Amino acid sequence: MKAKRILATAVACIMAMSILAGCGNTQSESGTSGSGSKADSGSSFDTTSSISVITREDGSGTRSAFIELTGVQEEKDGQTTDNTLPSAIVQSSTQAVITGVSGDKTAIGYISLGSLNDTVATVKIDGVAPTVETVKDGTYKISRPFNIATKDDLSEAAQNFVDYILSAEGQEIVGEQGYVEVVENAEAFAGAKGEGTVKVGGSSSVAPVMEKLAEAYEKVNSKVTVEVNTSDSSTGVSSAAEGTVDIGIASRELKDSETTKGLTGTAIAKDGIAVIINKENTVNDMTLDQLKGIYTGSITTWELG
Repeated sequence: MKAKRILATAVACIMAMSILAGCGNTQSESGTSGSGSKADSGSSFDTTSSISVITREDGSGTRSAFIELTGVQEEKDGQTTDNTLPSAIVQSSTQAVITGVSGDKTAIGYISLGSLNDTVATVKIDGVAPTVETVKDGTYKISRPFNIATKDDLSEAAQNFVDYILSAEGQEIVGEQGYVEVVENAEAFAGAKGEGTVKVGGSSSVAPVMEKLAEAYEKVNSKVTVEVNTSDSSTGVSSAAEGTVDIGIASRELKDSETTKGLTGTAIAKDGIAVIINKENTVNDMTLDQLKGIYTGSITTWELG
């Protein structure tokens, strides 16, 4: 009997120690996750890390609009200067910027709002998130028009495609693709005219919505094929001036030096420029001045001080 009591006591002690050890582990785990801080688990974003700045190439309409709207471009004595950080990583397309930011948790970039996907996160600017609604009501300040550049001697098919873009049907597609419609009280498309091929070229930001417009137009005019080629805004506009494309596409206003070449700029949509960061980055808001500081090099870490 005595031996049995000793055995029972030993088992009881072992069980009690196990329970206490388990409780200790539970408390430790609870203390880590219950704090709500990724810092406790060693997986938080380090705001002292250096910012990896990604920008677009020269000739990009998105870059041109971005540096103007953020004050990165300065004008003095009639001369404009792009003060983008010289060490900034230059990418030649919207998708390249997205890929660069999604693969680097310290990176920042900017893209067309309509091209945004869930592989990256956006930053509020002065407390305002980039959305179709905030671009439309003007509270989100980094926005610009999408323009087409054309000459007066468009072919019947090219003019008919332009008419479709500006029609109620075309503007509805603009809205469906995440952009702001710009034609008030747009009228229904009057009907298909012309045949042959219409060549469109330019901005990689405008190209996605233009491809959707082309696809829809070809369904209502089976006699026309619309070819959309992607480069950049400046190339698209110059190609329209040279006649190598029927319609140039630009994610900015046309310059005086371009309109003097016989080109007319027509807005087909309004778009926000979304400032994007890696999804692991915990910074979700910054001022326009801080954004300018990042892109000119006066702010170098995510502390934004």
